[in-house]
Amino acid sequence: MTNTPTELKYAASHEWLASDGTVGITHFAQDQLGDVVYVELPEVGRVVTAGETVAVVESVKTASDIYAPASGTIVAVNDELTGTPELVNSGPYEGGWLFKLDVTGEGDLMDAAEYEAANN
Repeated sequence: MTNTPTELKYAASHEWLASDGTVGITHFAQDQLGDVVYVELPEVGRVVTAGETVAVVESVKTASDIYAPASGTIVAVNDELTGTPELVNSGPYEGGWLFKLDVTGEGDLMDAAEYEAANN
């Protein structure tokens, strides 16, 4: 596995969490999904619990639920994904982020080395 930024934390369900609350799916996850064609984002202001389904990413292969890697309140969503869902494929750690959380409690997250070990 390659391309697992060390500054992020990772859920076993392949979401990443940045220290500022930004959430996306991993390079590994977007690669497994294939070409992303639609992203259903959560509502801003929604209070979520770690592990709760909050979004859906649909690809040419399948539709996958996206889970909150931490508890908190959704404070922003990536509106660019509405018109260009392929950003999830081209920049899963940059322009392809999904939403931002005001984190109140982290779920069971891994560092980059643990995530890579779990997926090799």
